[in-house]
Amino acid sequence: PLLWRLKPDLVLCNGPGTCIPICLVAFLYKLIGLTKTKIVYVESFCRVTSLSLTGKILYYFADSLLVQWPELKHLYPKTIYKGRLV
Repeated sequence: PLLWRLKPDLVLCNGPGTCIPICLVAFLYKLIGLTKTKIVYVESFCRVTSLSLTGKILYYFADSLLVQWPELKHLYPKTIYKGRLV
C-alpha cells in the first residue's frame, strides 16, 4: 500500500534482503503499468568476489545494479561499476 500511495520515481536500496519485497512490488507495479518506478540496487563494498543473495536476486529485475569492485563487473555484465561509492 505504501508504494501504491506514494508512487515513487525511484527505489534506491542496498544490502539487506528486507528490500526484496519492496523491489518486487515496485517491479510488478511497473510491469502492469501502474507506476514507472526505477529500481536501483547498490551492492555492498565488502562484496568483492560475488554478489550477495539480494544482489543475485535483484540482478534479474532491477533497472540498475551498481557494484563497487571491477571484478564483479566482469562476472556480472549487466552491473554498473563506477568505482567505490563509500
